[in-house]
Amino acid sequence: MTEVASRIYRATGVGSSYAILTSDGAIIFDTGLVIQAAEQREKLLEAIGHVPVRKIFLSHSHADHVGGARFWNDGTAELVAHREFLEEQRYLTELNPYLHQRNRVLFPWLPEQPLTLPGLNFRGLSPDRLVSPEAPFAFSVGDRSFVALALSGAEGSDNLVLWLPDEGILFSGDFFGPLFPQFPNIFTMRGEKTRRPFEFMRAIDQILALQPTTLLPSHGSVVSGSDYIASNMLRIRDAIGWVHDQTVSAMNAGIPLSQLMQTISLPAHMNLDESHGKVSWAAKSIWEYYATWFHFDRTSELYGVDQTEVLPDLSRMIDINMALTIIDDHMAHKRWEKAMLLIELMLGSAPHAAEVRERHRQALLGLRQRAEITEHNDYELYWLDAQLRKIKAEDPTSTANGPPH
Repeated sequence: MTEVASRIYRATGVGSSYAILTSDGAIIFDTGLVIQAAEQREKLLEAIGHVPVRKIFLSHSHADHVGGARFWNDGTAELVAHREFLEEQRYLTELNPYLHQRNRVLFPWLPEQPLTLPGLNFRGLSPDRLVSPEAPFAFSVGDRSFVALALSGAEGSDNLVLWLPDEGILFSGDFFGPLFPQFPNIFTMRGEKTRRPFEFMRAIDQILALQPTTLLPSHGSVVSGSDYIASNMLRIRDAIGWVHDQTVSAMNAGIPLSQLMQTISLPAHMNLDESHGKVSWAAKSIWEYYATWFHFDRTSELYGVDQTEVLPDLSRMIDINMALTIIDDHMAHKRWEKAMLLIELMLGSAPHAAEVRERHRQALLGLRQRAEITEHNDYELYWLDAQLRKIKAEDPTSTANGPPH
């Protein structure tokens, strides 16, 4: 727990929680992950004392931001969220078993099953006030003035930010994602609803107009300096627009999506960290946002028969030794993607399972090594590590251990 600005305290964790002290009580912004929230609350109360909590703001519906809402609310504080919070919470709740297992592949420290104990239930929240994009919520508590703005951002359609106009401070939650600046994770690999690029770009313009001097995000470090903040917000906005326009141009020109993903990269003056969002994935997501799931290239996409169902047939049709030789050639020249495509076709080849599994391991390690020295994208690394762990579990004699988290 640290005082990050005058009478503003932050307790860090998987998601940070803030307490803003005024002459008439406190404001809480974000409440952390449920398994950390009680300790965060205790540390913040040590700093602010047992003053009344007037309002609790939830930046969005993700678990690492809403987990401690019930710990903080004694029934007198006003709970405030974005107008879309209820819908985002609804679908995340209904899909919780599905999304939990997906997340657990990427984050193996999560419990095997979703938490169901009543005291750890962080869903079913009913905000007292929902803020709409058309009507910012301006208010004062004691000697401090605030404006809550409902803005769609990098982490979904229900992003709520809190602006302190007299102090130039913006509580940004995950509006920009966990890093600033970064290329945003407009569409998550782990699986969530679509995030609309143009809404995000317009929301950035609204924040630019505020001219903040300090950003207090719910992940990562405090960001200071009005010029630094403004220039990097412009870079993020323009990078999103550039990827969008390049994708639309490719679609109109009949360029295959796979070709676009292999060639697209940001111009040097827009270059951004891709350790969370990734440019090629954004291009794919924008493509499918406009054109949906059918790419007009393979008839089999129309039917519910998965490629894995014919892998045993394929393994009986091909010269396995020749296929292994071709895979080895691809890997020798670091053509990891082509090697992986062939390997995935051969995973049903039982007589050569050990040889295929070993090449699978080598290709995963090759992709991982490249990811480390290029974008260092967290989600790509999490996935590759998960696949290496899976190989190790299937064959304990394998040397497939990936780097530990």
